[in-house]
Amino acid sequence: LAPFAVCTSPHLAHVPRMVTPTSIMFFLFFLQYVSNRHAVGQSSTEQGSLHSHHLQESLHDPQLIPCTCPLFSCQWEGHLEVVVSHLRQTHRINILHGAEIIFLATDMHLPAPTDWIIMHSCLGHQFLLVLRKQEKYEGHPQFFATMMLIGTPTQADNFTYRLELNRNQRRLKWEATPRSVLECVDSVISDGDCLVLNTSLAQLFSDNGSLAIGIAITASKVHTAGTEM
Repeated sequence: LAPFAVCTSPHLAHVPRMVTPTSIMFFLFFLQYVSNRHAVGQSSTEQGSLHSHHLQESLHDPQLIPCTCPLFSCQWEGHLEVVVSHLRQTHRINILHGAEIIFLATDMHLPAPTDWIIMHSCLGHQFLLVLRKQEKYEGHPQFFATMMLIGTPTQADNFTYRLELNRNQRRLKWEATPRSVLECVDSVISDGDCLVLNTSLAQLFSDNGSLAIGIAITASKVHTAGTEM
């Protein structure tokens, strides 16, 4: 990877733009949450249940949806078109622009549960990348990465996203149709409809505790999903 300069903020690093045929930016955005969700008094499992229940209640009013940020216990509700501004202003989630970006997640050694998230803007829409470290089984943490469209399921069907890991002459790709933020990210991970890495595989593609994930989004109505290596 090209050298990058880290600012004094513990959550954000600014990386210079590279001169490439496509617009690629390196960006680091890390937010950690612990099982009590910032002392709100709920475990991650309880929070997932609350989020799902909250989502079901909100969908009774098609004009309102709950907060889509998995990092915090947030009781916000709003219209779909203001979700992006809520994430940026309230939760300080940054947004990158371009057809292709590289997301750099650091401190992969941190204990589960941990989330890394970023917003990606391209093709006139905004997407939310969630990389989660959690124990699928006790003592066996795994990494789950998924891309969700900040839009409706019908709109999400018009896109294809690709996540790519590339290091030491090894390449791993996951390509699929993004899910809508109207669906809970916990259910997406539970369904396994995402890139899944065990610890040894994550270490194989990481560099000094950092994992670089290439992200590309294309407009397509053809649904394909799979992993190749």
